[in-house]
Amino acid sequence: MLDAVIKGGTVIDGTGAAPRPADVGIRHGRIVAVGQVTEPARETIDATGKLVTPGFVDAHTHYDAQLFWDPYATPSSLHGVTSVVAGNCGFTLAPMEARDADFLRRMMAQVEGMPIEALEVGIPWDWRTYGEFLDKFTDRLGVNVAFMVGHCALRRTVMGEDSDKTATPAQVDAMVDLLHECIDAGGLGFSTSLAYTHIDGDGRPVPSRFADWNDEVVPLCRAVGDHPGTTLEFITDGCAGKFSEDEIELMSQMSGQAQRPLNWNILHVTAENKAAYQHQNNASKRAAAKGAKVVALTMPVNVQNTVSFLTHCVLHVLPGWGEILRLPVPERIAALKDPKIRAQMMESASHAEAGPRLNVIKFERYTIAATFAPENEGLAGRNVGEIAKERGKSPSDCVFDIAIADDLRTAFWANSRDDSDECWGLRKELWEDEHIMLGGSDAGAHLDRMCGASYPSRFLDDCLNGRKLVTVERAVQMMTQAPARHFGLKERGEIREGWRADIAVIDPKRVAAGPVERRDDLPGGAWRLTSVAHGVEHVFVNGREIVRDGQVTGVLPGQVLRSGADTYTVLPDPPAARALAAQPA
Repeated sequence: MLDAVIKGGTVIDGTGAAPRPADVGIRHGRIVAVGQVTEPARETIDATGKLVTPGFVDAHTHYDAQLFWDPYATPSSLHGVTSVVAGNCGFTLAPMEARDADFLRRMMAQVEGMPIEALEVGIPWDWRTYGEFLDKFTDRLGVNVAFMVGHCALRRTVMGEDSDKTATPAQVDAMVDLLHECIDAGGLGFSTSLAYTHIDGDGRPVPSRFADWNDEVVPLCRAVGDHPGTTLEFITDGCAGKFSEDEIELMSQMSGQAQRPLNWNILHVTAENKAAYQHQNNASKRAAAKGAKVVALTMPVNVQNTVSFLTHCVLHVLPGWGEILRLPVPERIAALKDPKIRAQMMESASHAEAGPRLNVIKFERYTIAATFAPENEGLAGRNVGEIAKERGKSPSDCVFDIAIADDLRTAFWANSRDDSDECWGLRKELWEDEHIMLGGSDAGAHLDRMCGASYPSRFLDDCLNGRKLVTVERAVQMMTQAPARHFGLKERGEIREGWRADIAVIDPKRVAAGPVERRDDLPGGAWRLTSVAHGVEHVFVNGREIVRDGQVTGVLPGQVLRSGADTYTVLPDPPAARALAAQPA
């Protein structure tokens, strides 16, 4: 007898093949039949008029902390995600010495926007090794999770408070040994950040930013290549603008020395500055010519970000803004009231590189998300440009004045993404590039500013009922088979007999994501931004239903996806990669 059968649906199997009517039979966590299924089952799901797809794979999340109090990684699982990759950008909670728990908490709160109250109350902080950390999730997951090993935790564990210095050869050797230990325990690979936007809880660069590229980063990547089923993830200054020649060479070396694919986050596409994203994408082609594989993550939908003068956000990384926005609030308000300082800030920001950073100061595009002061009543939902015209002020002065009246608590939607038809046409072309992968939701992070986790529902809605840039079967393939193959996830990413039963059942007429809204449901009384899913009726993980009609079911069939055991090795172009690996670093 089958455990379950999904009857009468239209199967989109994840390969890009045309949809076809078929039943799907499930037994012992696996798909055992695809076609006309007559064998009796303990449970029958009527999927008439519905799409039956593989569960989606989110390539870039930061659910490392949230999984302790939310094993379903909501809202991702509500939108059909069944497997996530966590531990990106060099930020993980393990390995960890007891002395460093507070440092890691404050760093994650600062750089990834996780409420410090939730981190203090919702996590036990009682592990040391990477294996002990992974073991915390045994039989306690609703989704499947693969965890990268973060450079910052490695560095802090080995170097302690000296992690803001250049590592000695002995310390590099110790980090390499520790990375081997972490991957042996199941870590998926190595992630690191060299991005100047990443600062710790004390406002200093995170530990990985002090690493020597050739003498530390490359040896760590080479160590990854000693383990089967591993991968690399990377973020640097050029990810938000334009790669330097050194950054392009470093990515090629990282991938080539490890003989593993490397993905970076995130490629923004804009018709306003085609040269920027074309330059970034060309880095992958240059790496490929050297036998390396460098893949850019890009989102298939625009994700709105809130901006605030109170908490850390993209405004802090504008030239000349960070030192002002890190002042104590009373001093910050006094500075923002000063016309001379305002003029200096806008002048400094105008020197930011074209692209996302420069778009941030286009305040006329902003929409006001929430206000608090009586004098700002009625402004929520309105466009700043329109308000500025009514008041006879510049958009920047308007934004400063509104924020000051709210004691800086105002939340603004930045609306800085290019939404033109030309831009969407460029994105469609880019999606067909072998060096592009959909992802970059940052789910589990930046909880006060954004909710990228809903992108599967939003993208399917757009493909079925909106722009229809690609077929629904191609959209599904880009969110299932493609990331599963990049990471080498065994028997996942397709609806195929014998493979794991990670499945979503979706109503094509209703699929959509609800508006981003605040929810006060985190430990310690903290809140987050989230989005409900519409039309995602059933979600199965390893053959058991974790979501039904938008609600979690209470079962926990998810597992930690450990490198080698649950993943296979994905190589760049093997001959060229081996030749590069044989060269001195």
